[in-house]
Amino acid sequence: MDWNAGIWSIIPPIVAIILALITKEVVFSLVLGILSGTVIYSVMTGLGFMGFFDTLVTLMCDKLGQNSSMIIFLSLLGILVALVTRAGGSRAYGEWASRKLNGQRSATLATSALGVLFFIDDYFNCLTVGTVMKPVTDKFKISRERLAYSIDATAAPVCIIAPISSWAASVISYYPENAGSGMMAFLSSVPMNLYAVLTLFMVFWMAIKKNSAYGPMARAELRAATTGELGAIDSSEAEDEFNKVTKSSSNGRVSDLVIPILVLIVLAVLSMLFVGGFWDGSGKSLFDAFGDTDTGYALALGAFMTLIITFIYYLLRRVLTFKEYFDCINQGVKSMVPACIILTLAWSMGGICRDYLNTGDFVAGVVSSSNMPVWTLAPLIFLIACLLSFATGTAWGTFGILIPIILGITSQVAPELTITCLSATLAGSVFGDHCSPISDTTILASTGASVNHLAHVSTQAPYAITVAVCCFIGYIVAGCTAGLGLAVSTVITLSVSLVILIVLLLILPKVWGVDKIRDKAAA
Repeated sequence: MDWNAGIWSIIPPIVAIILALITKEVVFSLVLGILSGTVIYSVMTGLGFMGFFDTLVTLMCDKLGQNSSMIIFLSLLGILVALVTRAGGSRAYGEWASRKLNGQRSATLATSALGVLFFIDDYFNCLTVGTVMKPVTDKFKISRERLAYSIDATAAPVCIIAPISSWAASVISYYPENAGSGMMAFLSSVPMNLYAVLTLFMVFWMAIKKNSAYGPMARAELRAATTGELGAIDSSEAEDEFNKVTKSSSNGRVSDLVIPILVLIVLAVLSMLFVGGFWDGSGKSLFDAFGDTDTGYALALGAFMTLIITFIYYLLRRVLTFKEYFDCINQGVKSMVPACIILTLAWSMGGICRDYLNTGDFVAGVVSSSNMPVWTLAPLIFLIACLLSFATGTAWGTFGILIPIILGITSQVAPELTITCLSATLAGSVFGDHCSPISDTTILASTGASVNHLAHVSTQAPYAITVAVCCFIGYIVAGCTAGLGLAVSTVITLSVSLVILIVLLLILPKVWGVDKIRDKAAA
């Protein structure tokens, strides 16, 4: 589409961003952004009053229809999450861990490992890991603030780099078809998603290395070790409701948790290859098949087959009855309704900006004519995504607003930075989602750990900011080394960012750690 609305094309994202910052309500902000864009298009093209409504409904129906497979996949994934929880596999892992683990280090590592295992959905991760591991971490006097951090830092950061997850499905759905394969773009962005990679490194570093805590977290750890006060609060209403709905079978085994997840991974990968034509006799390579696949359809296909296998497996194991299995279907789909609403609105927002108003082309032209140094794009995008996601408390809404615009800019100004800027968008969005006090995953992490919400936010913030600083420097390096090729730039960027993070993790506990806090208290 050659026509664009000029400066009017930036009104919808500006409306959405400003309202999101003011109201903290992403759904309301996206709706107003979509409405403003539809009004602008209808007025400038002379469609009239009825044309406005026709354009609005056509846009939303088209976007929902184009991405219906993603909605189906998310619904099936919600069902699988409910089933795994109800079958008692999560509870069995906690009981096993309580018997086998023998110290703080092993308990913290087991908590982090369980968080990584639950990569398919962040909600599932937060509540289940907390419920399962609280008795274990309490046994070894690990503060609830530390438990909440381990949960939160292995929720969104894991989901955003796992190609078979609700987050991956969301990101891929925002990627325009004319820009290539969304799955390949997502996979290519993973190594350069600095916030997710560095956060996961930091989680395991903090678990393995003794006396590594600093800041408010060090105070919480010192309190737990010296007084036995773990910072626990009574179970919240959200957790009580979760436990009521997902009451676990007492016959569950660890295999009831692991097998369905492994089956989902295997079948999803095979489905992607099948849909991509790997076995159709055309001689496609593995890489080409992944590039040509219809990700949404393939994930839905793999999830559906996984549910059938899980149904048979659980019935044979007698951990779920026929009725209990189908009770989980309703609850699982309901758990994904908020995500589906945000996705539908974000798709529509991207559609009005990209397909109707050509916002990306206009912004790209402004950036190109401004002579802005290309190397500043990635760090600037990272900062914008951080602020927007932190203020709104949602990474998914930030994806929907920024990704279409970012791709429009890089395709014209700096094609070599497309993957880097996509990664910076995802990384910044996850930072905001990780540490914002109004983020659903942050709230669920404190809920799952049964710790005061503000205590979780305040103890986690220095850790998240430490990683974010390293990421910002890393994206400056990425912009400066983009001319060397994505592979070389990624190696250099990751190496520099990781070295800076390690240096900070060695220094900060010495100047802001337990010993300093103890000395200050003694003085």
